[in-house]
Amino acid sequence: MLGGEGLPVAPVEEFLEHHRVLGSSPNTVRSYAKGLELWWSFLARESAGWEDPGVGTLRGFVTWLRTGLAPAVAAIAPESIGAARPAETTVAARLAAVVSFYRFQHDVHGRGAALARASMRSVRSGRYRPMLAHLEGRRDKRASPLPLRASMPGPPPVLRPVQVEAILEGCACFEPVRGEWRGSLRDRLLFQTLAETGVRLGEALCLKHADWRVGRGDTPFIEVVPREHPHGQRVKAGRPRRIYVSDSLERVYGDYLWSLADLADAAGRVLEDDWFVFVNLARGPLFRALRPESVYALVGRLRRLLGDAVPADFTPHWFRHTHATALLLAGVPEHVVMRRLGHADIQTTIDLYGWVTEDAEMRAVAGWRRFCEGWRVSDG
Repeated sequence: MLGGEGLPVAPVEEFLEHHRVLGSSPNTVRSYAKGLELWWSFLARESAGWEDPGVGTLRGFVTWLRTGLAPAVAAIAPESIGAARPAETTVAARLAAVVSFYRFQHDVHGRGAALARASMRSVRSGRYRPMLAHLEGRRDKRASPLPLRASMPGPPPVLRPVQVEAILEGCACFEPVRGEWRGSLRDRLLFQTLAETGVRLGEALCLKHADWRVGRGDTPFIEVVPREHPHGQRVKAGRPRRIYVSDSLERVYGDYLWSLADLADAAGRVLEDDWFVFVNLARGPLFRALRPESVYALVGRLRRLLGDAVPADFTPHWFRHTHATALLLAGVPEHVVMRRLGHADIQTTIDLYGWVTEDAEMRAVAGWRRFCEGWRVSDG
């Protein structure tokens, strides 16, 4: 993060580097950086020092975020305030970044004492103490000095079966007469993998050819394995899992594998098991791991190509929500969906997809059953 003179803000860089060394998610580090960028802009606007601003300044920051002031410090037109107002979850994420920063500063350098003390008092002020609380020792439990009331999340966005098919066909379609694929088979494989396995985009980009167990005559599957990725992608929670897939996905992967081997041979390379599955094919460096930014650029092109056939704001993560919804509407138990998605706790699955009610199942189960027909789901 750069300051007013174009130089890194030393205390912020120290905090972010601390999280990088700890192995925090790159998305977490980026979220902290964005929150602190806005915080520094607010401090400059208020002519306030950063070392010990106090809870009142933090309260003003939250109000500043909520009332539609642009991130570049200047206020926007009053009639546009409502349209520019961020979601409450975004405000909470920005607040969490600032609070975490000051806890770090207090623990390491003794700065930000007012915010650090307030975060501890907000926990201790309650009169209720659970049974066996004395066994927790003298560790400080910390909460935000300015707790925000969380709103109940609505149903996560999903794609209908016909929309998923439109996206896949928009990437590549098979021409029976010519007996070959037209379009980008890599792009189709990526989105079909997201739709059929429910993996996160980062997990898909981390896949290597050694992780695909196909062509053996038994049930095909992929292994989601934690590993380093050159563009900062990762397997969330750092736990491996096995996901069984359909014969259809196995065929698409096989066709892509042959085409990739031909491209590698033409370039004087030999395709190896330790190559990432999703790599650059049209621009350099050739055969290097695909960037997530390239995937989002592809999503933008598909939106323009398909128009009203797909939601105007769909993202790769919608495939994960779609996958979970399809399984639940088809009657797959929640604990199986939890394991397939890689959730650490079944409560996460229930919180996200508890909206799948009996009424919703009565209306939609037929279409979703056809959509996920042939998927291999294991409870192991």
